[in-house]
Amino acid sequence: MIVQGQCTIFKKNLLSGLENFATGTTQVYKIALYNANAELNAATLVYTSLNEVTGAGYTAGGEILTPIAPASSGSTAYVSFDNVSWFASSFICRGALIYNSSTNAAVAVLDFGSDKTASDTFTVVFPPSTASTAVIRIS
Repeated sequence: MIVQGQCTIFKKNLLSGLENFATGTTQVYKIALYNANAELNAATLVYTSLNEVTGAGYTAGGEILTPIAPASSGSTAYVSFDNVSWFASSFICRGALIYNSSTNAAVAVLDFGSDKTASDTFTVVFPPSTASTAVIRIS
């Protein structure tokens, strides 16, 4: 089962200074896609290839994400990412894991709500980077 949310290890890593979304960081964040058999939730510690999508146009480990500069508004700090696409794709996915590929540490789990079928271009559209909509928010 895929349960959307921030991973607890991500929160711990933030407090330990192990995450950095700032422009120019050397840390690389990726998004990997998973089928409905995946077990992803707040307890997920690291990227795993178990039940990761396979198919045309998809490479294990997923795609590199481009963070939008972290910001804050009121008591909320937030960050989101540019949209990411897979081309010439043919696969079915149910959710995704955002992870720090420099450490393999899990950041957040996304549940797409139902199986999504890719045929040609498959795009994950991230919400706007605002205090109330960004994919990662800390209040």
